Amino acid sequence: MKDANFLKENNARHMWHPMAHPADSLANPPDIIVEGQGVEIVDVDGHRTVDAVGGLWNVNLGYSCQPVKDAIAAQLDRLPYYSTFRGTSNDAVIELSWMLRDFFGPDGMARAFFTSGGGDSVEIALRLARQYHKVRGEAGRVKYLSLKKGYHGTHTLGASVNGNANFRTQYEPLMPGCYHIPAPYTYRNPFNETDPERLAQLCLAALEDEIRFQGAETIAAFIMEPVLGAGGVIPPHESFMPGVREICDRYGILLVADEVITGFGRTGDWSGSRHWGVQPDMMCTAKAITNGYFPFGAVMVSDAVAEVFEADESGRGAIGSGYTYSGHPVGAAAAIACLKETQAQVVKDNAAARGAQLFAGLEKLKAKYDVIGDVRGGHGLMCALELVSDREAKTPIDKGTIGQVHRVAYEHGAMVRVSGPNVILSPPLVLEAGHVETILSALDEGFAAVS
Repeated sequence: MKDANFLKENNARHMWHPMAHPADSLANPPDIIVEGQGVEIVDVDGHRTVDAVGGLWNVNLGYSCQPVKDAIAAQLDRLPYYSTFRGTSNDAVIELSWMLRDFFGPDGMARAFFTSGGGDSVEIALRLARQYHKVRGEAGRVKYLSLKKGYHGTHTLGASVNGNANFRTQYEPLMPGCYHIPAPYTYRNPFNETDPERLAQLCLAALEDEIRFQGAETIAAFIMEPVLGAGGVIPPHESFMPGVREICDRYGILLVADEVITGFGRTGDWSGSRHWGVQPDMMCTAKAITNGYFPFGAVMVSDAVAEVFEADESGRGAIGSGYTYSGHPVGAAAAIACLKETQAQVVKDNAAARGAQLFAGLEKLKAKYDVIGDVRGGHGLMCALELVSDREAKTPIDKGTIGQVHRVAYEHGAMVRVSGPNVILSPPLVLEAGHVETILSALDEGFAAVS
């Protein structure tokens, strides 16, 4: 590794960072992380912090999960790559598909289509949704519905169904035929409704109204995160996703669950859909499937959808989508080891326990600091604080103030994520009670500095 002076001198000079203005990265060079152990990361200056971001929602098992690292090394020695395009396969991906069929069986999933990550998974699921209707003879079903505030990656289809202008405006025009309904976002919504259950019903009514307006016969799929993640950790009322399922069934629309964040234990259950008692038609997965150690993802497909493709005799069921790295044997080996560790450690239970501890601590911080307008979470290790300059008017905080909270928290031992007016927390699912207290203490220092 190059020495610290070289790294600092060249930081952000020769690369552009995702989700950042190049000029801002030059003016405010990113933290340079050089080591990770357990749930902690170390920067180039030797400063150690608890990673309350969990990499990017994906390092569920922490940074030193030896079985996953061993599996990657062993697979590299034996077969570092081979394609799964028509006519060839590999042993690791076959074993993984069998394991995922069992893991997601309670969600009604039967088949896996492998990708290189979450954005790829969304792209494939939405393409398959259109194809499913064409195979069935309903070629007019080409539109997509989704939630405002939802996030589904940055591919063109994913960005088109995204419900946040930050990921859309600079790249428009995007795909036509994508329409958004209000999210069940209790803190801010167009209905000025503060009761979560009533808000869920209003959003469901808006969904049905949009379906009727567009014409159900023109709509392929509704895509949603079981708990909205990057949009600010927005958990819906328990009635919302079951209500979406019922409406989709009634109008013949496929329900695609974006489980890229919520899959594999993050919500306190093995999938976000299962948390709400819903079986979707397809599930998009990635991130924690390999603990972030290898770029990999999978679209899980239900029995009912799989049957339509597999029974097709017209040729329309031939899948014309795929990636060079679909079913990569090293990624598959990493996912096998990761899935075994995820289940052996029952990380969903620790996510539920530590998530409850974290959420309770955040509520105490809200009572202490007026700058905290809203605390969201309570479903595993997904939490967010929405910061305001005026709590009564709900005026969003300015960039400089929230940046100071982030900086002071980092200096006091916790890496947190800032997104708009939100401080988002998504730590590894293996963190301990003491780590939660470190995160809370560091945030306390951050809020004290701006209050």
